[in-house]
Amino acid sequence: MATIAEEYRPVRVEAELDEPLSRWLWMVKWLLLVPHHFLLTSLVIAFLLATALAFPVIFFTGRYPRPLFRFTTGVLRWIWRVAFYSYGALATDRYPPFTLGLVPDYPARLYIDRPEHLPRGPGLLLSRLRALPQWVGLALVGLLFRLVWWIGGLSAVLALAVVVVLVVSSPAAVLLWTGRYPRRQFTGMVAFDRWAVQVLAYTFFLTDASPPLRPEGSGRRAGRLRARLRNGLGHRPPRGPAPAVSAR
Repeated sequence: MATIAEEYRPVRVEAELDEPLSRWLWMVKWLLLVPHHFLLTSLVIAFLLATALAFPVIFFTGRYPRPLFRFTTGVLRWIWRVAFYSYGALATDRYPPFTLGLVPDYPARLYIDRPEHLPRGPGLLLSRLRALPQWVGLALVGLLFRLVWWIGGLSAVLALAVVVVLVVSSPAAVLLWTGRYPRRQFTGMVAFDRWAVQVLAYTFFLTDASPPLRPEGSGRRAGRLRARLRNGLGHRPPRGPAPAVSAR
């Protein structure tokens, strides 16, 4: 079983390639996930409302309210599990649970440590500009589709969409013909998913650790993290030297 984990960071994404995988199940996962999509639509709206409620508190105090932090972190955790099961990775056939909490034995896990202090006042908004290059990259992807539309019309857009779908779904194609998941592509897809989660967490004030400029990390460099829970929420204290104990 291939495992991808990170060294200690405030936002940590763990993933395990949960083999064996069905050759055919990926074809109907979109249908199996209909209940999740209905719930996630409401949860994403609630996520935005919770962020709006937390913003004035963070702006004036520099602290993210703990109940709202638990909820917003839980929504991202839910989204990550659904993406890992479905076409964000297709790396497990275990149906994602309906919960905001951490499920330690599920092959996709997300840990976000609640920051002790965030920038206050205008510094809070200015600090979010660190993620501007990442959002510019996402905007350029959208502009690419617009450009293709203007140059080639609908047929060119459809052709580009087909190429994108083939690239994203290539693990499914390999599964269909060989029954095995391509390990190298698993590493790349999880690296991209991790990067997306880090950008979202930083943008919505869940962490003050700015995300990398591009997806990074590989299975060769990543050491597996032990799933230690903190207050039952998946938050783990930072590593540090053990306190000295004197014997008398």
